[in-house]
Amino acid sequence: MKLVILDRDGTINHDSDAYIKSPEEWLPIDGALDAIAQLNQAGYHVVVATNQAAIGRGLFTVETLDAIHAKMHAMAKERGATIDAVFYCPHKPEDQCNCRKPQPGLLLQIAERYGVDLAQVPMVGDTLRDMQAGAAAGSPAHLVLTGKSEGLGKELRGGAALPGAFPAHTRAHNDLASFVKFLLSTE
Repeated sequence: MKLVILDRDGTINHDSDAYIKSPEEWLPIDGALDAIAQLNQAGYHVVVATNQAAIGRGLFTVETLDAIHAKMHAMAKERGATIDAVFYCPHKPEDQCNCRKPQPGLLLQIAERYGVDLAQVPMVGDTLRDMQAGAAAGSPAHLVLTGKSEGLGKELRGGAALPGAFPAHTRAHNDLASFVKFLLSTE
């Protein structure tokens, strides 16, 4: 099975330091849903792995998260894209759970559900913790320079290297569409 794991906020949709707390606040990054459609057309299944500490903080409920994801699925469908599943961690960082990225728990759950070798499954996200979770689970790490890494993108385009905290062999891409172009060119 060809599978790609995507972070949500900052990778597929615009992020917010105040959290995405309603379907109205969920807005896709230009080209992201089309990139997912391209993955689907190339035979890839797409799964989302997302930290949702706002649930643990009491800022919204699981029902609200379901409504946000219903909007995401509907908008993806309009663009010819399918997101097969969403795995999320509802815990706060201080809960010290194994499913909150940078821990690998969500990715390991995905591997178990889909019966895949994570060494063959790219993890794509916009933060160091996404890359750390991917590396901890054995997935190739792909950083998109959107969301929380947008500022880092300016440095990298200026010739700087990724900071040393990033796992070795992390690849950087301008956005999700650039990652998809890279992935499909390496098949």
